[in-house]
Amino acid sequence: MHRILVLNAKGGCGKTTVATNLAGYYASQGRSTVLLDYDPQGSSMRWLSLRDAERPSIHGIAAYQRRRDVTRAFQMRLPPEAEVAIMDAPAGVAGLILAEYVQRVDTVLLPVLPSPIDIHAAAHFIQDLLLVGKARAAGTRIAIVANRVRENNLVFKDLEHFLSNLKLPLVATLRDSQTHIRAAEQGLGVHELKNSQTDKDLERWTPLISWLDEAAEQLEPHRIATVIPIATGYPG
Repeated sequence: MHRILVLNAKGGCGKTTVATNLAGYYASQGRSTVLLDYDPQGSSMRWLSLRDAERPSIHGIAAYQRRRDVTRAFQMRLPPEAEVAIMDAPAGVAGLILAEYVQRVDTVLLPVLPSPIDIHAAAHFIQDLLLVGKARAAGTRIAIVANRVRENNLVFKDLEHFLSNLKLPLVATLRDSQTHIRAAEQGLGVHELKNSQTDKDLERWTPLISWLDEAAEQLEPHRIATVIPIATGYPG
């Protein structure tokens, strides 16, 4: 099972967009997919609630909820056939909880907006991710996804320079387009829209999908069998 964590310390960077589109893609490819929503806003679960029952199913877990009718372990259990688990983390994860997230997953994706404020915030968060979260020591693969990138955005060059210094891969640059909004309104990923207007956006997702496929192929056997953490989930 490939466990993919989507997180950033700053809200509004597109974590849910990345998480839900990946879930839609893998489900459309016939992969048994789980979407875990740790964000108290519940955006990923709202997206899933809009999904037509005739579409390939995605197993959703509202991890931000503390249900009283079942144990936490039962609430968080994954289907035995699960092949991909995608975690939409809340903003503001730090300290021991950050380490708990990072060290129990295989891959971390950080969506970053190409703005000076977001790049500055990302710099501090990545430092915590590497030092406090000990991501590299745990063997967790990390990559950056530039989100809502406009054509000829000069600030994007600053983001590329920033990432090159950290030696972190920038695996995708997602366009600032209405395609993602139209897909989200239907509980779909852009790969499921199936119309000519999505071609430019699909091209932007291809490098990310390829990078994730490569990451999945390199999973160590002992990490494949490890389950998603059930004791921690969100700050507070």
